[in-house]
Amino acid sequence: MKKNHLAIVPFPLDKARKITRHFLRFGEGVSHFFPGMEFELDQAEFDFEPREWTALAIFTGLFYFLMIFTSMFAITAAAGLHPANTLPLTFMVSLVIGATSFIYIAVYPKMFVSRKTRNIERFMPFALRHLLIEVRSGVPLYNSLVSVSKGKYGILSEEIQKAVNEINTGMSEISALETLARNNPSLHFRRVMWQLVNALKSGADIGKTIKRIVENITADQSIAIKKYGAQLNPLALMYMIFAVIFPTLGITFMLIISTFIGIGLDIQVVLIMILVFLLAFQFMLIGLIKNRRPAGV
Repeated sequence: MKKNHLAIVPFPLDKARKITRHFLRFGEGVSHFFPGMEFELDQAEFDFEPREWTALAIFTGLFYFLMIFTSMFAITAAAGLHPANTLPLTFMVSLVIGATSFIYIAVYPKMFVSRKTRNIERFMPFALRHLLIEVRSGVPLYNSLVSVSKGKYGILSEEIQKAVNEINTGMSEISALETLARNNPSLHFRRVMWQLVNALKSGADIGKTIKRIVENITADQSIAIKKYGAQLNPLALMYMIFAVIFPTLGITFMLIISTFIGIGLDIQVVLIMILVFLLAFQFMLIGLIKNRRPAGV
């Protein structure tokens, strides 16, 4: 793996790897609960075995559990609170943070591959049009790939650069593109590479092949945008209900009911609760809309 740091891992990965050797036996057992981890680590290009990665997750979770537990225990003791009263809460908070850290590290390869796939598919239509213009202008395929690899297409340019590097070491264009297709996590990108490989093997016009690929991707994007638009309608309705109608009518009904029943209602507390609910709801809705947005849009 090129990256030697992860956000919440307390040590650089090479050092953490040595420390987590003591947890390999536990990592071996836990790795069975993540059957696709070996493939995900390979796709993410992390130089770890599944048992090593789960051992790293166990170590990270245990580290944060002990750190939070010790810190909270020391703070409550310094504040003069009795340990018997604060120990259950301290333990629960530490356990939740430790378990969250473990789960985050365990599923990180899957999240990394997902982000990488979305980044590749986001820039793929633009990179293919770039490639089509280069090829149609009479530029050889290799030089066209070099041009795309130097373009600002995010991870996609880095992936193409891998193929360029392989060709520079003496590998044929067909073999380099085949290797690139096998190791890439994006299904759409793999299909494009295999179509290029088949065109090279059969001696077909590369320009026509790329043009058909671009047309297919454009048609798929059009369909995806229409589906995305259809999905936004119920989300907009849900937003109107929970963010506009529900708070307004809710306050009105609560005031009326409290008047009849004779229960004192602190309107300031109610407004604060509604504000917190609206912030959480809108944050969730924005994330939902963002996750459903088609790649390349």
